[in-house]
Amino acid sequence: MQSLALIENWPVPTAAAAVVRADGTVAGTRGPTGQPFALASVTKPLAAYAALVAYEEGAIELDEPAGPEGATVRHLLAHTSGLAFDAHDVVAAPGARRLYSNSGFEVLGEHIAKATEIPFEDYLRQAVLEPLGMSSTFLAGAGSPAKDGVSTVADLVRFAAEVQLPRLLDPRTVAEAMSVAYPGLKGVLPGYGHQNPNDWGLGFEIRDGKSPHWTGSSSSARTFGHFGQAGTFLWIDPDAGAACVALTDRAFGPWAVEVWPAFTDAVLAEL
Repeated sequence: MQSLALIENWPVPTAAAAVVRADGTVAGTRGPTGQPFALASVTKPLAAYAALVAYEEGAIELDEPAGPEGATVRHLLAHTSGLAFDAHDVVAAPGARRLYSNSGFEVLGEHIAKATEIPFEDYLRQAVLEPLGMSSTFLAGAGSPAKDGVSTVADLVRFAAEVQLPRLLDPRTVAEAMSVAYPGLKGVLPGYGHQNPNDWGLGFEIRDGKSPHWTGSSSSARTFGHFGQAGTFLWIDPDAGAACVALTDRAFGPWAVEVWPAFTDAVLAEL
């Protein structure tokens, strides 16, 4: 895909990208797809997928108590538990606001570890990474399920193929994860300001009508995924029948706000 060549003009030391179709075939790649990159918050969809495996295995229930009083696993996955961004302070009632929360995913990891009696980094590996052949992906230093993932474009292509055509999960579970949880909630999308509504599924951000946004102007409202402060993103557009991964080694900033949407529009135009 010629559109992927646009990453060569990004103001970053290194970038790699790929597009994978809904049937799992790779439409194109660019850059060092085997090079490990820090994922930052692109870790969250991987952690969420592990949580959904734990749910299907019967280790946890989505609506069982977890985190602050009155909150559940579903609240933690959907950033509606009321926990603050990067602290274990409760700043809202569960379900009242969309408060993007790293600490919420850390509490989720602890909850799953306790329920399964397996450290979360090991559960993630056993439940998701090993079955998908993602041998270069891990949580650095047994770190945060919110932000300490390391992976390659080649590995994330495998994950994007799985989400589009699930083998590890019932497709109905994945459909729920990509549907809006607790509709109508306002909130701040980090890096892009206040959104009303600020829609999320279970571990995946949903584009809907958000503006501004890190995906493209031609991205469908059903597009879902995540971006990370490490200059990384993964989106899946069901209407386009494809997903795109881009990893860099430059922190998210104005450069990404400028180049990512045009890149996505070029990819979608070529599909």
